[in-house]
Amino acid sequence: MSDWLRLRKDGVELTVRLTPRSSGNKVEGLVASADGAQHLSARVRAVPEKGKANIALEELVAEWLNVPKRDVSIVSGSTSRLKTVMIDGDPQDLAARIASLTQQNAA
Repeated sequence: MSDWLRLRKDGVELTVRLTPRSSGNKVEGLVASADGAQHLSARVRAVPEKGKANIALEELVAEWLNVPKRDVSIVSGSTSRLKTVMIDGDPQDLAARIASLTQQNAA
């Protein structure tokens, strides 16, 4: 698919750049980093202490995709701004939802 969205047999993985201590919780859409790689940009109000921002990100992604919170987990980058987030479920369905939502954000 792309460098920021990867299909797995039991779900999808997203590369997300998280900005904590924001004025609100929001998935902002796709952005490119300095090296040209794309990732999903997200902001949360939570502070990056004791995993609070990571938990807020998991909750935000679950709400954004309308999936149970238990289906969303950070699988790498827990102490970094750039994170890999796994969403359990049907990979094709999730990829279609994500594509639709990121197009809406771009509009």
